[in-house]
Order: sequence, then structure tokens, then C-alpha cells
Amino acid sequence: MERPAWAPPGIDLSMPSVSRIYDYYLGGSHNFEVDREAARKAMEFMPGLPKIMQANRAFMRRAVHHAVAEGVTQFLDIGSGIPTFGNVHEVAQQASPEAAVVYVDHDPVAVAHSSAVLEGTERTAALAADLRKPRDILGSSEVASVLDLDRPVALLLVAVLHFVEDAYDPYAAVAELRDALAPGSLVVLSHASYEGIPVPPEQAGRTVGVYKDIRNPLIMRSRDEIARFFEGYDMVEPGLVQMPHWRPDTAPEEEDPYSFSGYAGVGRKR
Repeated sequence: MERPAWAPPGIDLSMPSVSRIYDYYLGGSHNFEVDREAARKAMEFMPGLPKIMQANRAFMRRAVHHAVAEGVTQFLDIGSGIPTFGNVHEVAQQASPEAAVVYVDHDPVAVAHSSAVLEGTERTAALAADLRKPRDILGSSEVASVLDLDRPVALLLVAVLHFVEDAYDPYAAVAELRDALAPGSLVVLSHASYEGIPVPPEQAGRTVGVYKDIRNPLIMRSRDEIARFFEGYDMVEPGLVQMPHWRPDTAPEEEDPYSFSGYAGVGRKR
């Protein structure tokens, strides 16, 4: 397979990537046929997967607006993925020209494109790091140069924690990140769950199997399990809810049924 000019050297073009599959769901162009094949296979069992990803992005944008309205203008977006229209820095800096954003992802394609998109943009940076290793993120030069951790930060964990298996203790990783942030900081989080998916669990499970087959297990957690990630935070109204119900811009009943798959919420550090 010929390597596209935008693909960083060293990446395996024969193995699907979660970031590139997500890009495909959102209608992006930075994905390979191996990614599209995996996405189409997953959509055989859950054809509304693109609607779920769109709901995640819409929730993220609403949460960023809420953060700025609350005076939080620093953003640490972990698992940021490949840039698409309406990125965090675009939304945040439109709402507040002083907003600062650091994007973090372990996918080299995502980091390369984030760096390209951010070229010439002040108070932004892209970092190659893994959510499972918070110290690498918190101790990075990118975070040090863009964010002031002595002031409140909005920690974005949108559609990423369901790719961290329990064996890696995602709760400890989120707690370590929380402890490094100043009081008044926010966590913005969304997570996949079997609850709310408009197909039988066994059918949704076949989609989960596709991700397992490509060595990127998708961990479907219950609402109670997702709520544990907010320990140390006070939930912002309306709490941990299905994505269309979090401070909607339009009537939730107008949303696609797949948009209600999983949960989203925002918490403020005590």
C-alpha cells in the first residue's frame, strides 16, 4: 500500500486505528481502507455509530462553551483524535480569545494532524502521550508551556475511557489527573455503555467484538461504573445523563435514537 503524504513514517498501515475509524465515522478523509473496512463491519450491527460520534462532538462543544462561561479557559483534551471541524481550540477561542488548549493522543496520525492544524495558533500545543501514563502528560513541556495548572483547567475525556481496560486501572489514571488540577477545575467526560443503545445487547456486543478483533477493546461500562470517574468532583447539572440530555441546544426528542447510547457529564473539582 502506498503511504499517503499525510501519514507519519513508521505507522502500520495494515492495522486499523481507533482514531482513524472515528475520523471515518465523522466523514473525515484521514483514514485508510483497513480503517473503513473495520468501521463498516462494526456498522453492520450498529448502523447508527456515526450518530453516536456526532452526539459526542456536540456534547463536547456544549461543554466547552459551559466551561468558558464559568471562567475556565484552559483545556487539556486527552484522546483528542484527528482534528475535524469544530475542534476544542476553535470553539474555546471563539468564545474567549485567551483560551489555551493542549491536545493529547497516542495515535501518531492524530498528533501529526493536530500539530499541522495548530501551526500559527497561539496558546495551543499537541502532545503524543497515553492516558494510561498521566505523569508523561502532566510533566510534559507542552503542558508546562501552554497551561497553568495552578489555575482551573477543563480536563476533556470525551469518548476515550471506554478504550482503557480495567487491567490498566483507568480510575487511578483519572484520579491522578484530577489531583494535579486546581480546585474549580472541570472534568468533561463521555463514555460508551450498553444502556441506551437502540439494539439488543447481543447485537451491540458484535460491534464490541469488532473492536476486540482489531486489538482495541471497547469496554462498555454501566452508568454506576462511569459515575465512579467523577469521584472528587461535584456534578454540574443535569448530572450524568445520555448525551442529548446534557444542556441541549435542541429538543432531545428530535435526536436520532443512537445519540442516546452511553452517558456524558461534567464535574467541578471541590
